[in-house]
Amino acid sequence: MEAIIWNELTAGLYLKEVVTVIMRLVVAMALGAIIGLERDASGKSAGLRTHMLVALGSAFFVVVPLELGMSLDEVARIAQGVATGVGFLGAGAILKISEEGEIKGLTTAAGIWVTAAAGMAAGMGRIWIAVLGVALVGLVLAVLGRVQRNLQLNEQKQELKEADPKPAPSSKKIAALNKEE
Repeated sequence: MEAIIWNELTAGLYLKEVVTVIMRLVVAMALGAIIGLERDASGKSAGLRTHMLVALGSAFFVVVPLELGMSLDEVARIAQGVATGVGFLGAGAILKISEEGEIKGLTTAAGIWVTAAAGMAAGMGRIWIAVLGVALVGLVLAVLGRVQRNLQLNEQKQELKEADPKPAPSSKKIAALNKEE
């Protein structure tokens, strides 16, 4: 009986494969953490833990079939299912604010989706692709996010200038007018 239990618990357990699986799952989690930390720092609801779990779960969905010896065609079908399922998860992050007609959460949804892709890449052993992808995500979220905010601020300033074409009187002009009274 003990032999049966031991065989079940250790089936397919070879040191090289164990190290490979651990490395892939840990890398997926770490890459999800990188994206999640940026989202947390931006005050978004889907942050560190969400992105880590999405990356880890996506990696699991490809690691297990690969370890079972499934063909790449079968793994590709599983990856399609993961991408679709994560798309639904991301859709839950999208909100439409009815009064303003503004849609919020698209970047969060896209971040969740690309986190899943990074997790799948790491799970399939394409760690360099996953790392490159996360580096590009960092560029988009951090650098381009700042550029976009600066452009929006400049646009708002321009709108304020156009709405009130008369410059506000300076403190010297106000003081001079007060002396005249």
